[in-house]
Amino acid sequence: MPVYRDEAVVLRTHKLGEADRIVTLLTRRHGKVRAVAKGVRRTGSKFGARLEPFMVADLQLYEGRTLDVITQAESLGSYGAEISQDYAAYTAANAMVETADRVTEAEGSLQQYLLLVGALRSLSRREHGPALTLDSYLLRSLALAGWAPSFQDCARCGAEGEHTAVVVQLGGIVCDTCAPPGSPRIARSTIDLLGALLTGDWVQAEAAPDRDRNQASGIVAAYTQWHLERGLRSLPHVTRESTST
Repeated sequence: MPVYRDEAVVLRTHKLGEADRIVTLLTRRHGKVRAVAKGVRRTGSKFGARLEPFMVADLQLYEGRTLDVITQAESLGSYGAEISQDYAAYTAANAMVETADRVTEAEGSLQQYLLLVGALRSLSRREHGPALTLDSYLLRSLALAGWAPSFQDCARCGAEGEHTAVVVQLGGIVCDTCAPPGSPRIARSTIDLLGALLTGDWVQAEAAPDRDRNQASGIVAAYTQWHLERGLRSLPHVTRESTST
């Protein structure tokens, strides 16, 4: 199948030569793809702007030996321009695409693709706060990758109850019996927020105060970086907005 067509979101780009660009894509049906977009850095390029990070496009590609070649690109979601106008949204989007790049290193999935596209669309439309959108995306992306955290029953033994100890290395909330000495404790309201972010309960998530949001963000960041084994370069730059007036 030398020529194929697919929808894709642009994760990152690199310059190649004087006018070309290597584009890393998360596609709907073919997983993660690295392809060359020839001539896109020239002023007269017909589809250069459609192949910037955070953009979603319908692509035609030619299958190459090492890198595929993009021959056509039609815009499906011009999210990059809107996201780039807001620094908080921009930094959150960078953390999202870096995470998608990492969790789909072996192979992609339709669920990961749809989750990322939905998160970028939400950022571009300012539907929710960028930090909340990012934290929800990170938890749900990790869950799809097989690392679903537990924010209700004990992550280690499954014991029911209102546990307050959190150990990211054990999978989330743990009971007193399973909690190692000195394990950090968090408020039940923060645990409820984490659960809301994981399930997409935006009414509860947006009602959370700054204290719970900040604590939840720290846990999400620690959980993400533990499972990805290497730190996300973009995560320290993420802007955490305040709900205070």
